[in-house]
This record gives sequence, structure tokens and C-alpha cells, in this order.
Amino acid sequence: MKEQEAKLNAADAQQVELNFEDAMNQLEDIVSQLERGDVPLEKAIDLFQQGMRLSQICGQKLAQVERKIEMIVEEDGAVEKQPFQPPLSDSSDF
Repeated sequence: MKEQEAKLNAADAQQVELNFEDAMNQLEDIVSQLERGDVPLEKAIDLFQQGMRLSQICGQKLAQVERKIEMIVEEDGAVEKQPFQPPLSDSSDF
């Protein structure tokens, strides 16, 4: 039991060091494996748990970026917190 906890703690530490793109890529791989449906139940549960941790990491990193964006928005020479709003673009640009 302690060996399994140690493995989970090591996996958590490794995932915290991931950047957003790496975490998303791993999460997409996990989703793809689970969607195929050919994963044994025990492995599927492990993949699901890993995916949940990766999802939390991505959410935390997005929240950090959002806070940074809010902090650097400048209006009238003073920094003012404002929510980020991407410019509206025409869908034909893609």
C-alpha cells in the first residue's frame, strides 16, 4: 500500500513540473486511450485518475495566466484589473 502511495506522490510531483502544453498532450493521450475502450478496467481507473490530476494542473495553470493578464492590463497610466476578452474575429479568417 505504501509503495502505491509513493508512486502516486512521485507522479504528482512530476506532473506539477509539467508545462500547460505537455499536460494537455498527456491528457489528450489518456482520453484517446479511454475512448478506444480496449483498456483493462484497472488500467482505465489509473488512467482516469492521472487524467483528473492533469486536468487540475491545466486548470491551475490557466487560472495563473488569467490572473497575470488581469494584472497587466493598463488603463490611463494605472494598472487596473479587468477580465481578458479576446477580440471578436470573423470565422472566415481560419
